[in-house]
Amino acid sequence: MIADGQLLRFRVANHRSLRDEQELSFIADGDGDARLVHPDGLDEAVLPVCAIYGANASGKTNVIDALAFMRSAVAYSQRMWEPIGGVPRRSFALGVDAHTPSTFVAEMMIEGARYEYGFAVDDEVVREEWLRAWPNGRKQEWFSRDEQTFEIGRSLHGENKVIEALVRPNSLFLSAAAQNNHEQLTPIFQWFAARLNPLTLSVDRVFSSSVPQWWGQFAAPTADDDGARSARERARELLAAADLGIEDFQVVEADRAVPEASADGSEEPVSSRRRRGYRLSFAHRTSVEPRWLDLRDESTGTRALVGLLPTLLPLLAEGGLLAIDEFNSLHPMLALALVQIFQDPARNPRGAQLLFNTHESSLLGNLLTDPAPLRRDQVWLTEKDRDGATHLYPLTDYTPRTNENLQRGYLQGRYGAVPFLGVFGAEGAVREST
Repeated sequence: MIADGQLLRFRVANHRSLRDEQELSFIADGDGDARLVHPDGLDEAVLPVCAIYGANASGKTNVIDALAFMRSAVAYSQRMWEPIGGVPRRSFALGVDAHTPSTFVAEMMIEGARYEYGFAVDDEVVREEWLRAWPNGRKQEWFSRDEQTFEIGRSLHGENKVIEALVRPNSLFLSAAAQNNHEQLTPIFQWFAARLNPLTLSVDRVFSSSVPQWWGQFAAPTADDDGARSARERARELLAAADLGIEDFQVVEADRAVPEASADGSEEPVSSRRRRGYRLSFAHRTSVEPRWLDLRDESTGTRALVGLLPTLLPLLAEGGLLAIDEFNSLHPMLALALVQIFQDPARNPRGAQLLFNTHESSLLGNLLTDPAPLRRDQVWLTEKDRDGATHLYPLTDYTPRTNENLQRGYLQGRYGAVPFLGVFGAEGAVREST
């Protein structure tokens, strides 16, 4: 199966604490590692996993938040942003002119071709937008935009003039094109809308509406068809690989009461209606026979993984990027299991990618597995300067030795990106300490 849908590079400027342009790269530093991904049409090897480390409030989350904003703008700017509501960006708040644009650029592989798509926005309008493609390795300018002036390249076919007339000053051409079924641009739109998945890992996620609905396929009358059986088996395999002691799961329909407010708007409900829901339970290994636990009785780590599976399993089957904020909420062994899944070509045949931020330093060392789970070029660091601006940089900037203990070096502050803690002296004065 051909690897597809990889993010190669992401650049962002003037988003939250990311004041100056910062770049995150998934291009591998060298080849010859079985964990690396080799997309069709690209000469370079690609990393399946990248991790961002740094102190609290150093801007780790803002890198993933920038990806989330770019995805949202592509998916929703034409359809859901208010026509006269401006652009809902979040620019750097400390000392940057309000008119300075925020810029977002992604390079990705889609169906054997490399693309670069980007845009710049201020609080009111889209200032710039462009899309370049390299089919068969040759560069093509598909379109570019300077506010409401558009230049369409000869290689971009379709009803481009019609779409130009529909694009609002605060919406993206790519978003408008997808809403009008532009055949050539739809795969790029779908990469952002369906294959780029930024999310915050939370135990509460499992009780959101979309997660139980996905699990509900195993309770429906079609649960025995080939698709559902395949999905069930993949879910069971992943739960088993996470070493949670889970052997099986079951899903049953379970109606629940939903209170309805009174007609006069008082807070006291006067009746309730029934809404279809699903009850999940899991069989755990014991020395005698499996013991079934309801989802609400499971550990926080198990619930977090259950909430992740509806996104994770389709991604492994189709390719794309999963970007997880708060990865350290997982137990180190569970975090290791997810990293290993993405780095195993047998379980990840489409070359899906994982990006996460974390404080969990064990993934840098060889206590969990030897060799260490992460290569040096898979580790990125964030640090804030005195102006409150985040700097994102790769660990390889420090050229660590081949046998260097990265976990120890990180915790000792050898690569930066660790907090400077205040230590109270005898008279209550605070002095800086690493």
